[in-house]
Amino acid sequence: MKKKVISALLCVAMVSSMLIGCGSKTEPAETPAETEAEAEAPAEAEAPAEEASAEGGSVYYLNFKPEQADQWVALAEKYTEETGVQVDVVTAASGTYESTLKSEIAKTDAPTLFQVNGPVGLATWKDYCYDLSGSELYKNVKSDDFVLKDGDAVKGIAYVIETYGIIYNKSIMADYLTKDYAVVSDVSEINSFEQLKAVAESIQANKEDLGVEGAFTSAGMDSSSDWRFKTHLANLPIYYEYEGNGYSSVEAIQGTYLDNYHQIWDLYINNATCAPTLLSSKTGDEAEAEFALGEAVFFQNGTWEYGNLINAGMTDDDLGMLPIYIGVDGEENQGLCTGSENYWCVNSQASEADIQATLDFLAWVITSDEGRNAMANEMGFLTPFSTFDDGYVAENALIAAADEYIAAGKKSVAWCFPTMPSETWKNGVGSALTEYAAGTGNWDAVVTAFVDGWAAEYEAANN
Repeated sequence: MKKKVISALLCVAMVSSMLIGCGSKTEPAETPAETEAEAEAPAEAEAPAEEASAEGGSVYYLNFKPEQADQWVALAEKYTEETGVQVDVVTAASGTYESTLKSEIAKTDAPTLFQVNGPVGLATWKDYCYDLSGSELYKNVKSDDFVLKDGDAVKGIAYVIETYGIIYNKSIMADYLTKDYAVVSDVSEINSFEQLKAVAESIQANKEDLGVEGAFTSAGMDSSSDWRFKTHLANLPIYYEYEGNGYSSVEAIQGTYLDNYHQIWDLYINNATCAPTLLSSKTGDEAEAEFALGEAVFFQNGTWEYGNLINAGMTDDDLGMLPIYIGVDGEENQGLCTGSENYWCVNSQASEADIQATLDFLAWVITSDEGRNAMANEMGFLTPFSTFDDGYVAENALIAAADEYIAAGKKSVAWCFPTMPSETWKNGVGSALTEYAAGTGNWDAVVTAFVDGWAAEYEAANN
């Protein structure tokens, strides 16, 4: 138990310092161009008095995370059975959350609970965000580093801290390490882009002998998968540019590390289970299946994938995770990418009864045995709430890998992608990456989408 608590505190301490380094200092840009109507959003409703009653109220949670959809529905049913309060959970399809929220929020029975991805998302939705400063949720969050504020008002609270990198199949890697053609003698030697490249190319060249289809899973660029590369992979060059210049958000990105982005993308698409020309139609489910079936050794993804991989037949002994190395000086001291883009917000435009019902539901989720067990053990969440320290710390192989890098003194990579200026910007980068992979576009188009697109979208959002 003591080890669990120390592990959780290490994660919280690390993420706290990280978020300080990558939190927006300037007025955040508005989020996606999908949400152009938000400028006319009604003013925030007054917070209900403390004696507000949940009687007659209900909860509608618009869930962001498809991989935990079933668990949220089951938890909602338990709460309804226990309290009689109706809780409905609707999960947006992958890559459609903003457009779904925009559509649902305009309805009479709008979501009472939704989420934003960080400062940029809050800029769009803050008029719909109830002040949580007096809530049980806020009283139990460990640090304001996990909170989104508008002035003194608490508008959003992170509910999960996550980590991503390059998940690898330990069993296949163990087999590879016995081969004469192996270029390392232990996985721990993979601590730079050059080492990662050498290993991946060695696996690709000997894939028949290893019984795999490729070193990497397909880098699918349909909407269920492209976020891994136009957002999560793109975080690396943004992070290093922010670090090198000492800033935490920017009106115009310089693209200092886009050559590094280029070489990691080339490594992914040229050493994969399929030809680069096929990536435009490849899905997230296909990449997951390729990895779970042992057809690929490496799979860029995060701790949220743990449950899916276990359900597909893998075990903790099969799973490890490496940092995403892109060839930056000093990256041997780099850890995994850790942070959050999942902030709960309560709809301030809902009725007082629905607001109170939603606050009561959230309080139950983070304090009851049923809620804490579901989040920690069924959903696999590492949370920022003190109520989880006593026996409800998520344990799985991917979180353990993150803990190991922290314990070894490696510097985690902050999640800077919530400062990306818009969804339109991400889509522009994604389209350019896809065309480059297909051979119908060149890398200069990726650079243009990244640099010029950033400046244009920031300007559009702020003016």
